[in-house]
Amino acid sequence: MSEHEKAGMVEADAETTAAGSSVGSAEDTVDEENTPEQNEPTGERTSPGDTSPDGEADGSDVMEKLKAQIETLEAENAELKNEYLRKQADMENFRKRMIRDRENTVQFSNQQILLDITSIIDDFERAIRSAEESRDFDSFHDGIVLIENQLIGMLERKWGLKRFDSDGEVFDPQKHEAVTTEPREDHSESIVLEDYRKGYMLHERVLRPAKVKVSMPVGNKE
Repeated sequence: MSEHEKAGMVEADAETTAAGSSVGSAEDTVDEENTPEQNEPTGERTSPGDTSPDGEADGSDVMEKLKAQIETLEAENAELKNEYLRKQADMENFRKRMIRDRENTVQFSNQQILLDITSIIDDFERAIRSAEESRDFDSFHDGIVLIENQLIGMLERKWGLKRFDSDGEVFDPQKHEAVTTEPREDHSESIVLEDYRKGYMLHERVLRPAKVKVSMPVGNKE
């Protein structure tokens, strides 16, 4: 065999060996890609429709918590409603009490002054009985004058009611009510000539004007 043929055979063996190595490497690669460790799914991955016992337990806990919250809110709502109704009832009772107190104040506002007047009525009764027994007009008259003075004094001292005289005073439309007039040449202004009915002041305010007769100034005739 010549040297040239020997060289050709060596090159052919080398190519065959290289081809076998390539095929073996490719098969190893395919085997590694298809190993059970990579093809089988791991336990951490779950499908959307997973119905494992752990998932059912989590859903049950959430529902229990929601039910507990609802029950708590319903209890709080019932308590607030009861509190509102109680306060509304208290306000209504307070309003009725205020109305009742105001009515009582108006109804019994004159209680004390009426009680004071009853003592004056007692004095009148005693004076009448005394006059019936004695038939003494002067004593009866003096008794009536005394009772009048006591009444006027009590009203002024305890209640601020004061009777005023108007005779000889300058006519004041705030205090006097002119019932009649009389022309007078000797008067330069209207003067009260006669006091028909006494006037009364309550503290500093005119309670009742006096009814009077007033002069009417006239000019001198030539």
